[in-house]
Amino acid sequence: MLNRFFKALMAVVFFCFSVNSFASAEVNSADPYELIKTLADNTFSAIRANKDKLGDTSVSRRIIRTELLPYIDNKYAALKVINQNLKQTNEEQRNRFVSAFTDYIIATYADALKKYTTQTAEVQKPNKVDTDDGFTSVKVFVKEAGAPDIEVIFKLRKNKKTGQWKIYDMVAEGISLLSAKQSELSGLIRDKGIDAVSRQLNEHVAATATK
Repeated sequence: MLNRFFKALMAVVFFCFSVNSFASAEVNSADPYELIKTLADNTFSAIRANKDKLGDTSVSRRIIRTELLPYIDNKYAALKVINQNLKQTNEEQRNRFVSAFTDYIIATYADALKKYTTQTAEVQKPNKVDTDDGFTSVKVFVKEAGAPDIEVIFKLRKNKKTGQWKIYDMVAEGISLLSAKQSELSGLIRDKGIDAVSRQLNEHVAATATK
C-alpha cells in the first residue's frame, strides 16, 4: 500500500508541477476543477522539457518553489500540523515553523521529481462547488500500464479575500499526506518544542540538498 501511495505522491507532484513558459493555458485558481485540470494538462510537456536537469537538487527545488508553491496553501497546512500545540507557540515561532515546513515539503516534492516513471492522469468531471463552505475536493485517477488505477483526492481551500483556491492536502490509497505529517511532527512539537522541530526540518532540508 505504501509503495502505491508514494507512486501516487510522485504522480501528484507532476500533476501540480506546471512550467508556464511551456504551457498554452493559464492556471485559473478561481475554479478548483480548472485549476487541477490545467495543472495536469501542462505537466508532462514541462517534465519532458526539463528531464535532463531534474537530477540537480537545486533545479528541482527551484521548479517546485516557483511553479508548485503558488498553488499550495502551505501556511494553512503548517498550522494544521502544529495542531493542538498552537496555544503553546507565539507568532514568531509559528512563522519560523511555516517557513521550515514549506522548505521541507518542497524538498520532499523535488525528490519525487527524480523518480518519475510513466504515470498519466485523468481528472474527474466537475461537480457543483459549495462556495459558502470554502472547502472542496477534486479526484484524479492515476493510471499506469499494467497496474490498477489509483484514486487521488486533492483537498482545496478557498481564500475568502482573493477568491482563489489552493491545495492543502492530498489523499491517496486512503492515506492523507497532511494527516501523515501531523502524526509525524505534532508529537515531536509537543515533546521537543516547535523551535527544535523547525531546526530539525531545516537540517533535513540542508542535508538532503548535498545528496
